[in-house]
Amino acid sequence: MGHLIPPSIMPYVLPVVYAVVIVAVLPLLAGYIVLLERKVMADMQARLGPMRVGPHGLLQPIADAVKLLLKEDIIPEKADKFMFWFAPLVSVTMALLAYSALPIGPAFQIADLNVGLLFILAISSLGIYGIVFGGWASNSHYSLLGAMRSAAQLVSYETAAGLGLVSALLLAGSLSMKEIVQAQSDQGNWFIFSVPVGFFIYMVGSIAETNRAPFDLPEAESELVAGYMTEYSGFRWSLYFLAEYANMIIVAGIATTLFLGGWLRPFARWHDHFPGTSLEFFDVIPSLVFLGAAAYCFWLAPKQPVQIQKLVMAAFGGLCLLLAVAMAVTLFASASVMAAVHGAFWFMAKVIAYLYAFLWFRFTFPRYRFDQLMRLGWRFLIPLALVNVISVGVAIVLKQEFGWPPFWAMLVMTIVTLGVAMWLAADDEKPEPLLQAADTEL
Repeated sequence: MGHLIPPSIMPYVLPVVYAVVIVAVLPLLAGYIVLLERKVMADMQARLGPMRVGPHGLLQPIADAVKLLLKEDIIPEKADKFMFWFAPLVSVTMALLAYSALPIGPAFQIADLNVGLLFILAISSLGIYGIVFGGWASNSHYSLLGAMRSAAQLVSYETAAGLGLVSALLLAGSLSMKEIVQAQSDQGNWFIFSVPVGFFIYMVGSIAETNRAPFDLPEAESELVAGYMTEYSGFRWSLYFLAEYANMIIVAGIATTLFLGGWLRPFARWHDHFPGTSLEFFDVIPSLVFLGAAAYCFWLAPKQPVQIQKLVMAAFGGLCLLLAVAMAVTLFASASVMAAVHGAFWFMAKVIAYLYAFLWFRFTFPRYRFDQLMRLGWRFLIPLALVNVISVGVAIVLKQEFGWPPFWAMLVMTIVTLGVAMWLAADDEKPEPLLQAADTEL
């Protein structure tokens, strides 16, 4: 490839290819996250979920996309037409642009910035403008109220989530996404074990940031008739959901990079080999995962009721088998190729696990009231995040200045932080004087 492309533009080729892959694959990936969400919900409710379009509903996202493209696009008569058209594009563009600094493995990254985390947080935060523009341009009280709720919610929980990330940044000493992962590799420890409170704060904040249940007040159908997107229909409506699911992957990628070791495999320092070979046990897991998925698809294929469904299920099995073979081939390739491919596998596996937690929470916890949402953010998470940052700083000082072992320094300060969390939770349960007086009068 280097002989066909001039050396002056060669450094720009791979980033462009990565960008095209992200733009092309992300909508399809978002569609299948929706399918996974519906399947998880159905399983928790003892149902089957989508089953009609393709075997076990595997082609349902394709049908949904075609339906949205064919639906009538309605614009309210007194709406600001340009802003109404422009608002969804702002949300989805900011979500896609944030991927440019997110490393999906050690080699798959569009731009390796020394302030990569700051860039991702800054760009993804601009997506709120698309929500506010859409609510304002719709000329609807429901849409405007939903947009204002979303703005208040994002400001509240981005503060807490950002402070949660600071605790991991103190340990990494860098804003570069790759250097943060390298710091976890050098220390031999994922940061979730060093700052579990910081991870918890970021997880709660990321759920609220992406308007996911139980914090989906800006679009709660029972209260706001879908909130800021009430007046949207067709494909414009779907762009807002594409931005939401893209942001879910972004926050999952940030959590994976800062707290879950990024593309590092579990037990990265364990190098036991198969007898008589140079293959490590954990290096074979990606191939076995895809091989198991292929076997399951081939087992299900004859059980499908329609011939075309049998063929589609067999095709999915063939795709999984091909991926298993590709993973197996990388075991005998150069170390850089193997690290890139397997790193991307482990990164995506952790992101999927984080997204599954999103779905699990949605169908487990009841929706908060808006006053409860604001109270949780301002009276519990933000104070706890500030205390957590101070505790991590104190632990670092204890390690560097007084020679404490890192494990014991972080353990002691984590216990102190949890004690503050218990005090904040107990104090928050006390009724407000005004509310208590109102209850007494009633």
